[in-house]
Amino acid sequence: MNAALARSYRCCEDVTRREAGNFYPAFLLLPAQQRRSMCALYTFMRIADDLSDEPMPIPVKRQLLADWRGGLRLALAGTYQHASHGALHDTVSRYAIPAKYLEAVIDGVEMDLEPVVYRTFAELRNYCYHVASVVGLSCIHIWGFRGLAATRYAEDAGIAFQLTNILRDLGEDAARGRIYLPQDELDRFGYNVDRLRQGVCDASYHELMRFQVQRARGYYRSGWRLVPRLSPAGQAVFLMMSRTYRELLHEIETRDYDVFRGRVSVPRWKKLLFALLALPVRFGIV
Repeated sequence: MNAALARSYRCCEDVTRREAGNFYPAFLLLPAQQRRSMCALYTFMRIADDLSDEPMPIPVKRQLLADWRGGLRLALAGTYQHASHGALHDTVSRYAIPAKYLEAVIDGVEMDLEPVVYRTFAELRNYCYHVASVVGLSCIHIWGFRGLAATRYAEDAGIAFQLTNILRDLGEDAARGRIYLPQDELDRFGYNVDRLRQGVCDASYHELMRFQVQRARGYYRSGWRLVPRLSPAGQAVFLMMSRTYRELLHEIETRDYDVFRGRVSVPRWKKLLFALLALPVRFGIV
């Protein structure tokens, strides 16, 4: 590895250690090159997400994201405009990650620029694909996978993770004008956006949330089928991440779905336990 590429990877590792509190410990289960490449992938996505969250007018954000998209295309052609681009180019080339997945990430970030309302689950699922499934689809190229079915299960795992994030962040998102729960399902259960913004946990809310949690569990069950189709190191990382997100869903249930009184999180000791459980898998002991 030449000096310039090494510097680019170090830049990405610095960003990931600083920003990816939930993910970086899982990356440590990977061999060195795969870990570095996960950091390069994470940095690209982190910067795209940060650009959408900056307190700036929406047209300015759109231009910044367009510039980031243009920078991605130049980077994959060998011209680097950001310190992370060399590492990203090397990662995409080394593991044959389809560029369409990285483009889709930016598409997903752009979906969050305007106030969000989804009429149906089909619309919401499309959003989840762009902000989460394509991340998993990129990751499995780094981890190593076999069989076309792995891509379907990686896609479903991403949907499960994003649905969990949505349920955890209902109150925060509603305050920012982002209503991710499909409107037709709000209507079906007799709940509405005004009560969601007020954090009302009535009977209709509980029925709605039980339905959403069960849907997420269905996607977790499908995503779990990815495990035997990954390399041992990939299995370890995926198991740690999947167990953490499933536990987050369990914590939401334990609170009786009241996600409005403080942020729902997984205790650090449980995250450590999930890492320890993944270690034997990483080294092919089980």
